[in-house]
Amino acid sequence: MAQAVPTLLPSWRTVLRVSLQTAAALFLLSVAWVLVYRWVPPPATWLMLDRRAHAPMGLGYYGIQPSPRHVGYRFSTLDEVAPSVPLAVVASEDQRFLLHHGFDLDGMWSAAQYNWHRAEGKPVRGGSTISQQVAKNVFLWHGRSYVRKAAEAYFTILIETLWSKRRIMEMYLSVAEMGDCTFGVEAASQRYFHKSARSLSPPEAALLAGVLPNPLRFRASQPGPQARAKQLRVLRKMRSLGGSAYVATLLNE
Repeated sequence: MAQAVPTLLPSWRTVLRVSLQTAAALFLLSVAWVLVYRWVPPPATWLMLDRRAHAPMGLGYYGIQPSPRHVGYRFSTLDEVAPSVPLAVVASEDQRFLLHHGFDLDGMWSAAQYNWHRAEGKPVRGGSTISQQVAKNVFLWHGRSYVRKAAEAYFTILIETLWSKRRIMEMYLSVAEMGDCTFGVEAASQRYFHKSARSLSPPEAALLAGVLPNPLRFRASQPGPQARAKQLRVLRKMRSLGGSAYVATLLNE
């Protein structure tokens, strides 16, 4: 009688058990990661590391390894920035920030319609909320793929569940790229205006918020006509939101 040859392939139950254990471990790890950043500032982000290692523009000769560049970054709480700063960011980037739970479906639909009908050469309009941008900037790599977008949605749900709106805003104002190797409003304020973010005026805050969509193209240090036009639009939106009364809602969370 021929003996049965033992199979070396794992059974489907084993595969399922290992898969569930791996998924549970990744879930718990991600929750712990988000909880830690609820109280502890991130030491760096993936984009900061990438900018630090990237060759300065115009110096990328073949065979030459550039030395690491200095990254300007300092975490700031809302008490350490002028009230006009979060107001300007909301006016520019996400006017329904205090109303949504991470995703602004109306904004996404409006951006999709605009992009579908936009004229050739016009820039693509994004529909990401401040919460989505924090999820991308703090926890993920930059790029365009369905995997990264799914991870972004997952981390957006986590931070909206485990953080306050105040903490989300603090994180955004501290890690958002505001120029080459310049991250956060404090580093940007020191670089462009030579003063603390606590002392920024509403026009200065509006200028910083206005360059956020493309901080490597529009520079707060040398604002051109487009940057100035965006600054004026942000100032108008800041007034329409109610000014300091709106910020008080965010600060008192």
